[in-house]
This record gives sequence, C-alpha cells and structure tokens, in this order.
Amino acid sequence: MKGFNLSEWALRHPALVLYAMLVMTLVGMASYTKLGQSEDPPFTFKIMVIRTGWPGASAEEVERQVTDKLEKKLQEVPWLDTLRSYSRAGESLIFLSALDSTPPSEVPNIFYQARKKVGDIRYTLPDGVEGPTFNDEFGDVYGNLYALTGPGYDYAELKRHAETVRAELLRVPDVVKVDFFGEQKQRIYVDLSNAKLATMGIDVVSMLQTLQAQNLVTGSGSFDSPDEHVRIAVSGRYDQLEALRDVRLRVNNQEFRLGDVATVGRGYEDPPKDKVRFNGQESLLLGVAMRDGGDIIRLGKALDAAVTQIQSQLPVGLELHPVSSQPKAVQRSVNEFVKSLAEAVVIVLAVSLMSLGLRTGIVVAISIPVVLAITFWLMHLFGVGLHKISLGALILALGLLVDDAIIAVEMM
Repeated sequence: MKGFNLSEWALRHPALVLYAMLVMTLVGMASYTKLGQSEDPPFTFKIMVIRTGWPGASAEEVERQVTDKLEKKLQEVPWLDTLRSYSRAGESLIFLSALDSTPPSEVPNIFYQARKKVGDIRYTLPDGVEGPTFNDEFGDVYGNLYALTGPGYDYAELKRHAETVRAELLRVPDVVKVDFFGEQKQRIYVDLSNAKLATMGIDVVSMLQTLQAQNLVTGSGSFDSPDEHVRIAVSGRYDQLEALRDVRLRVNNQEFRLGDVATVGRGYEDPPKDKVRFNGQESLLLGVAMRDGGDIIRLGKALDAAVTQIQSQLPVGLELHPVSSQPKAVQRSVNEFVKSLAEAVVIVLAVSLMSLGLRTGIVVAISIPVVLAITFWLMHLFGVGLHKISLGALILALGLLVDDAIIAVEMM
C-alpha cells in the first residue's frame, strides 16, 4: 500500500498550496506585529535569600539560636535543592535554591511555603531578633530609569513629588512596578551637651527612658455603649520639633526642658546608605519594571508620552530626566534583524537569479519570507517573543533555510 506523499499531493493541488501559503504569510505578518519584544528572554530565578538580624549576638550564638533552627525547618520545603547559610556577628543569611527541574509555575508556591514555615517557628527565635526578611525578586529588570532633580528642593520634597510621578507611571499599561533609588530617610537628631548634663547631674539613661515613654504607641482602651464603640486616645505624643524641645524632665529634684540640655533638629540618615547624582545634582532615581510577556517597544512609547505629560505638571524647577532606556536598545536589535532579513532576501534573490535561473531563483527567494511568516505565527501561538535569543536563532535558521531551499530546488 502506497503511503501519503505530501510533495506529490502539493503538485496535484497547486491552487490549494498557493492559497495556504498566502493565508499563512498574512497571518504570520499580523502575528509579527503582536509579538512581545524585550532585550532578554523571561527567566525564572529559583533562589530566595532569608536574612535575620540579631544585634549584639556573636556569630556562634547566631548559628545555634537562629540559623540552625531556620535551616531545619526550611528542609521541609518542596523541590528543595540546597541550603547555604552564613552566620556572622549580628546577622544570619540563608540562600534557598530550588531544583533546576522545578517547573516555573511551582516557584511562587515554593517561596510561599518557605515564608509559611519560617513564620511557624518565628516565636521560637530569641528576643531582639529582627526579621526574618525574604528576598526573591532577583528577576526584576528596570528597563527605564528616570532622575528627578530640582535645585533648591530637599529630599523630602523630591520624595513627595516622586510619589505623584510614581502613581502616574503605574497607570501606564505593562508597567508592573516603580521603585525609588537614592532615597534618604528622615531622622530627628537629639544632640546632648555633655557639659550641661554633667553640671546638672542628669542621668542620660533615665532621660532617654522618659522620652521613649512619652512617645510610646500603646492602646488606651475603649468605651462601649449600646449605640457605638468609642476609642480612647491619649494625647501628648510628639508631632512637632518644638513639642520635643519643650518636653519637661525631672532629675535630682530639678525640672528642665529638653531644649536646655540638647539641640533638637531634623535631618537625614547619616551616613546615607546610597545617594544618586545626575549631572552633578543630587536626585531621586525611579526605576520602571515591565510585566512578564510585555512589549518593551510599546511600553517605551507609552512611557515617553507619560513622561512628557508629567513634566508639564511638575512645579517650576523640578525636572524628570531619562537616564537609560531599554526600549531603544531593543528597537536597535529588532531593526538590525529586519535589516539582515532584507539584505539576505536581496542577496539570495540576486545570486539565485544569476546562478540558478529565473524560476529557481524566485522559488528560493519566496521560501524565506513564507517560512519566516509561519515561524512568527507559531511564536505568537506559543508565547515566544522577540529578544536576543530568539532573534539570534532566527538569523542562524535563515542561513540554513537558504541552503536547504537551494538543495531542494536542485533535487527537483
């Protein structure tokens, strides 16, 4: 019994073959415009870092009282590959790695289980332990960075306006996260005068305890009536610097103001953890991350329009500067691919026409865009976007395609 021969069937039904080629070419061209574009392919990081602080503890105490307990509990996490821990004075670090064979869909559940199991034994850790805190967001890529600058504006004012900018950027389609870099935390500094304290015989510890008790946040009770529930709030907490300066302290039968023995002022964290400067100006950096599977080119155009609108609404003196733009880099990569494709078609067509004749050359040249169009359609179906890996693979496959087309025509 003779089997089905696709080539023979195609030669007997040229009209159907031509129709299928045209339809798939048009569908492929439409699919190309819908493909997601990014610089790198999506990649699932299967590592989580668990950090726990214990100020004042030695490395041995951290190892025995914190790290060992957490490691034993984390061994129950499914799909676990390795646990690496580092214990030093005041800090414990544990790196949890999942198996390479772990399905990407299972990774969020693994991290959830790690958080849950650590939370189950949180009460067994020593008093004074800070955390544990978890970091599993290694895959975030900030494709666009913007610097908010304003001569004469301090960090508090920059942060206040940056929050408004952040809210506007989050409304842009495909934006999943906007983070700040170079933010300076505000602090209130109480600089004590040792000379005045010694003269008045004031105990520093007692004074600090009085200040902490005055500003303590604690429940004050409530009153229940048949009609309503009334919360009781106690006043007296510090809400202004002047109120802090006017705090009355009594030590050794002496009553005095805090401002008499200390200088109270507002400032920023010193030394700062990180600072950002743009063109020599202190600034606040905003990083924009795209959702998985998004189109970085379309996102770049939407961000340009949003930034132009935001800039027109900012106060005089504030400017939002683009620092880096991943969409432009991706656009260059895509343009280089399209240029390579056009050059390949022209070169193959010219060489084929001169060496193989008119009919054979046209067959070879037509095979390139048709096969690529079908490839784009399949990429759209399987959710494969345009990025460095896929574009590189397409360029390599293009050379093999031309070679195979010439061999097939010569055999025919």
